[in-house]
Amino acid sequence: MSPRFLKRALALAALLSVAQAAFAQTPATVQLQDLTWTEIRDQVHAGKTTLIIPIGGTEQSGPYIAVGKHNRRATVLAERIAQKLGDALVAPTVDYVPEGGYAPPTSHMRFPGTITIPDATFEQLLASAANSFAVHGFRNVVFLGDHGGYQKDLRQVVAQLNRQWAGTQARAFAPPEYYEASSTGYAQILRQHGVRDDEIGTHAGLADTSLQLAVAPQMVRLDALHSAPKPGTADGVYGGDPHRSSAALGQLGIDAIVARTVEAIRKDTSGR
Repeated sequence: MSPRFLKRALALAALLSVAQAAFAQTPATVQLQDLTWTEIRDQVHAGKTTLIIPIGGTEQSGPYIAVGKHNRRATVLAERIAQKLGDALVAPTVDYVPEGGYAPPTSHMRFPGTITIPDATFEQLLASAANSFAVHGFRNVVFLGDHGGYQKDLRQVVAQLNRQWAGTQARAFAPPEYYEASSTGYAQILRQHGVRDDEIGTHAGLADTSLQLAVAPQMVRLDALHSAPKPGTADGVYGGDPHRSSAALGQLGIDAIVARTVEAIRKDTSGR
């Protein structure tokens, strides 16, 4: 074997060894669905005993934001919150939530693309998921709901689970700081930066659109928005004007939501 051939063979062997070692390592992710069951088991045993369940919703958000707005936002925020906590994993995002009736269509169901399920079904889904995680050793199950319409459901599920789990190590939480920071808290931040109340809105206005630009700009139809007149209720935009939305304004909200939620979860779970 020539020295040149031997050198190449040794270099190839070294590259293969590095590649095999990389594949053997647990991926650097907080997403539960990207881990194997043995990796999840080992991380729980090592102290990652907080499990975040992000909850979104598939609903209309005006003509300029894709219907998966809440799903994408909840996923990104939950991941960033888990990374900050350091002892948490993130469950797959719940995309199907109560959004109104369909016979006849009410609320967001009046617009194509919205998906709804009954409140009882939604609550049962969340409780079943939480019980699954408790079985596998997670001690803190945290529900983070990105949509205002089902906050009461979250409180009921948490109360039910904590009654059921009395005498065990598992506890459920739905920190109100998450939704408050994304709604009234974020609105206050926007006012401090010169944004008017008639722009902020409660659904698909400047606040909603800016948050989405900060986490998933591809879901916002900016070109169409900038060339359109101010949208209104008939368009699915409630009480705001998204024309001056920006990723920079959205990032202010994202930072606040993550910081306040991390603080709340640490307070709720301290000493557990």
